[in-house]
Amino acid sequence: MSHALPPELPPLPALTRAEGRYVDGYLEVVDLLGRTNPARGGDTYGALRAAQALAGRAAELRDALAVMHERGERELHAEVLARALRVLDGERRASRVAVPPGRRD
Repeated sequence: MSHALPPELPPLPALTRAEGRYVDGYLEVVDLLGRTNPARGGDTYGALRAAQALAGRAAELRDALAVMHERGERELHAEVLARALRVLDGERRASRVAVPPGRRD
């Protein structure tokens, strides 16, 4: 009996250190927002802890963008950054921030 390995993920695109921090910081903020999403349920303590951590992660995200700006990086390369987000499961992670579909009353 052979166990198939999971499919190999595509490689991350080449990013500057600041771009990597930006992508990582963005996903951390998205994860925390997903944990605070009132439409997703859960417990108040978990949502509270995520909300408390949000300010620190948002500051890290801001700092990554500030470094990029100070270095003269004036343009966000959306296609490359979107590829990095996809490799890092950004679509699924960001979907937890949205209000889940439901019936309209």
